[in-house]
Amino acid sequence: MPSVDIHKIAFVADYMPRKCGIATFTFDLRNAVASEHSDLECIVVPVDDIEGGYDYPPEVRFEIQEQELVSYRRAADYLNFANVDVVCLQHEYGIYGGAAGGHVLALMRDLRVPVVSTLHTVLETPNDDQLRVMKKVCAVSSRVVVMSERSRKLLGHIYGVPDEKIDLILHGIPDVPFVDPNSFKDQFDVEGKFVALTFGLLSPNKGIEIVLNAMPKVIAHSPDFVYIVLGATHPHLIRDQGETYRLSLERLAQRLNIRKHVIFYNRFVELQELTEFIGAADVYITPYLNAAQAVSGTLAYSFGCGKAVISTPYWHAEELLADDRGILVSFGDSDAIARSIIELRDDDKRNAMRKRAYLMGREMIWSSVAHLYMQSFQAARLTRPPALAKSRAVRTLDEEPLQLPEIRLEHLWQMTDPTGVIQHATFSIPNFHEGYCLDDNARALVLTVLLEELGDDSFEINRAATTYAAFVNYAFDLNTGSFRNFLSFDRKWLDIIGSDDSIGRTAWAVGACIGRTKRPAFHSWAAQLFEPAVNAVVQTTSPRAWAFALIGIHEYLRRLSGDRHMNQHRDTFATRLIRLFELNASVGWPWFEDSVTYDNAKLPHALILTGRWTNNAHALDIGLRTLRWLGEVQCAPEGHFRPIGSEGYFVRGAQPAQYDQQPLEAQSMVSAAIEAYQATNDSYWLDQAQMAFEWFTGRNDLGLPVCKPSSGACCDGLHPDRVNQNQGAESTLAYLLALAEMQLLENSVTAFVKATPTRAPTQATNV
Repeated sequence: MPSVDIHKIAFVADYMPRKCGIATFTFDLRNAVASEHSDLECIVVPVDDIEGGYDYPPEVRFEIQEQELVSYRRAADYLNFANVDVVCLQHEYGIYGGAAGGHVLALMRDLRVPVVSTLHTVLETPNDDQLRVMKKVCAVSSRVVVMSERSRKLLGHIYGVPDEKIDLILHGIPDVPFVDPNSFKDQFDVEGKFVALTFGLLSPNKGIEIVLNAMPKVIAHSPDFVYIVLGATHPHLIRDQGETYRLSLERLAQRLNIRKHVIFYNRFVELQELTEFIGAADVYITPYLNAAQAVSGTLAYSFGCGKAVISTPYWHAEELLADDRGILVSFGDSDAIARSIIELRDDDKRNAMRKRAYLMGREMIWSSVAHLYMQSFQAARLTRPPALAKSRAVRTLDEEPLQLPEIRLEHLWQMTDPTGVIQHATFSIPNFHEGYCLDDNARALVLTVLLEELGDDSFEINRAATTYAAFVNYAFDLNTGSFRNFLSFDRKWLDIIGSDDSIGRTAWAVGACIGRTKRPAFHSWAAQLFEPAVNAVVQTTSPRAWAFALIGIHEYLRRLSGDRHMNQHRDTFATRLIRLFELNASVGWPWFEDSVTYDNAKLPHALILTGRWTNNAHALDIGLRTLRWLGEVQCAPEGHFRPIGSEGYFVRGAQPAQYDQQPLEAQSMVSAAIEAYQATNDSYWLDQAQMAFEWFTGRNDLGLPVCKPSSGACCDGLHPDRVNQNQGAESTLAYLLALAEMQLLENSVTAFVKATPTRAPTQATNV
């Protein structure tokens, strides 16, 4: 391979002194490359998960705020202007903002230099977001680095990455001498003991309790046995649960009467001290519980330092410990761990295993790893992908991504009190006379779920989600088995059973709480309410209620796909909509009813979603045909979105009403077009979603903005001569839901462009 000059490399990832494995890896890799190539400038762009960041060393030049999408774009601008030759990016789902870490794609899309991405986790069964993000990361990267053969194979089989684009580089380790553990033991007051070690950030998936349960049998055989657990509790676990997990381990040790044989070092240690701890260990144990662990830095460090290793058979361990370089035990098998520890009391067996590990570890020392990364950087400079070449060109305004407004929630908070979100407003002032409704609180609950996916887990969002969920819960009437809709400001229900659509929207919201949110309390609550909500929709005659229920069932089945009863309900609602279409559609009128009224795009949306995920080609075809026709009906001659007006709607044989235009229709079209794009990968639907969203920002019949980005409010619609300045809950939530969905889409596909369609839009098929 011919060489190319590389003068400046930027490392993007978590970075020391942040306490996590990726930060340590990036720190070690950067320093190794800088040490081996003294003529290189190696700068760092870290990701901050706390306000104000960290006390970084001088190589850090620019910081990214984890949950702020604009921060990733600014980082790309900085790197472009800094004359960087290559970006070395560490990819792990949990370190970047957005769904499945999708915010990082905004940075990658805007870079004008090649990217070499190290993939620390390659999942065999990714969810939709993880699959989409990983595919895009690999597509935009010039080279991708994996640390195991298993990861290389998965990239090709699951993610479609060509093998010639992949570099296999083992996890780096420090270069330490092969020493007798006894020379380190006195530093930790364990001289004369047989020492086992586990280190790393503490969390339940590490399986420490499995080793503790093995210890009584080990101690019965070897009373001098000591187990050191080194590492602070994971910061995210501390934030969510405090020290609950560590305390549970200490209580377990007390119950097992092994406290004298267990040492917890509750802190994060630097490399020098870490190598001393490893040096003192006779045996290293990784009892992880997840088979899909693609790579373990702690295993690599201990193995390379010449330790005898006992491990569960996660992917990295299977490869590294093959050929008697370690001992593999079944997941969760305390007895097997006990037998293995006792087996390694044999000095000859243990030392032979140590030597095999140490010899292989010479290939993994950081100086060797740095050399392999430089080869990858060189290859990246020579083989830039087409996506990068295009991004380096000057883009016209038509090619620039749609600049989405920032999500602001001031008006929503103004419309929300401890009971729920208030229905209407006089201008921007909440109108207490109209009270509350289930419809709006269900919409608001869905919004909080989407905001959580966008990385907003703030106290305000959690409090609002609880308020909206409490309203939905209160609306359920055990006596009728259904839901009430309207609640007066003095908290008196004004109906016995709510509208069909309000019940359908409730099924949607509750399903989203089960399938999308990470809040465990919401899962338990929503699971109890979801079946009554769906059963109530079964009794309705509203096609829109059926559509909402289909969307809710899809959300529910994202987490609980084996629920046979809900799968049957999905088939029932889809069959109803298909039958409705077949009864009413005709040549020139491919629609479900004799009139096109309100929240129209939800009907095709539900069939596209269901058809896609159940492999029902007929449902998918009807959904796409009807949505395309609806898009054509709602496209003004000037090329902007013109929703069906509420003053007369659109009756078969007549002309569509032009006014009043409602925000609900724009939001509904945004959602459906996004779903159509995800089902077809046809950029025509990106245009449709963008056109519908721009109705809010002023690309409409009056040329006036309907939304107020500074507060997150939205006006109640367009009249023939003016904007309705009242800013009620339905309109505001329609705008915020559309904006959140557009933001999620941008995160997942990296570029939301007003592009030429991949194939020319066809006319709606006649029936």
